[in-house]
Amino acid sequence: MGELVVSLAGTPRGDALALALVMLSALAHAIFGAINKGGVDPFLNRGAINICYALMMLPFALFVVPWPTPWIWALLFVSYLIHILYEYLQASAFSKGDFTIVYPIARGTGPMVTMLFALFVFQERFSVWQWIGGLGLSASIIGLALVNIRRAHHLPNLRGALIAALATGFMVAVYTTLDAYGIRQSADPFTFIVWFFTLGGVGFPLIAAARWRSLEVKPALPDIALRGFIGGIFALLSFGAVMLATRLGSVGEAAAFRETSIIFATIIGVLIFREKIDAARILLIIGIAAGAVLVELG
Repeated sequence: MGELVVSLAGTPRGDALALALVMLSALAHAIFGAINKGGVDPFLNRGAINICYALMMLPFALFVVPWPTPWIWALLFVSYLIHILYEYLQASAFSKGDFTIVYPIARGTGPMVTMLFALFVFQERFSVWQWIGGLGLSASIIGLALVNIRRAHHLPNLRGALIAALATGFMVAVYTTLDAYGIRQSADPFTFIVWFFTLGGVGFPLIAAARWRSLEVKPALPDIALRGFIGGIFALLSFGAVMLATRLGSVGEAAAFRETSIIFATIIGVLIFREKIDAARILLIIGIAAGAVLVELG
């Protein structure tokens, strides 16, 4: 399977498959974010999710994919550290602010930064229209967050939520670039992906365990485990799909188009979390979609 992915990279079929994977990732990430945000505590949710997807991937790591080389081990270790920081910042943002506020800011910060990273790291070139699309995409996402903030200025910890969300967005760009580099350095891209998820089981769960011990009223473990299992499946779909997409096609384009997840996230926020939506937010969502399409086709 890994050889097939490598053979398709840079071809029209590979580009089409990358686009399909990014769309799958966008939908899965919005659902994953809602699962992480909901429940008793985002820190506990994230710890359970990581344990579950690590257990799912462990047999593949030990018995299916080729063993990582020393260089890939080094990249995996750096990625491991970056993702712990990203996951901590994301959980902090979710614990402080509304889903429709922190999620757009976290996602809106990433596309332009990732495109810049892709320009310097992978020498990817983007047309003027693609840069305009990227700017429009990020501006629309940030605008959506600002509209939501205006309606929620009374919320406690809003400033802390905004800072954590901005930092999360920057870390999204960092890990997207690093993981794309790691996959491209691997002879078999699935080696990096499978071991990435396996190592995640011994990262953030340690933070979640410390959080668990500090709680006076501890939530039921079966509920957390169920949320972790379902969230783990969507995490595999979300992060695994976009990783493969960055191996098949442009890193910058994949990162930008994935931010259509905010459209799905807004729908989830309205239907699941009962958050309000109006004409201004609908127009901004249209701007997000238009910017993403411009990056992909510009």
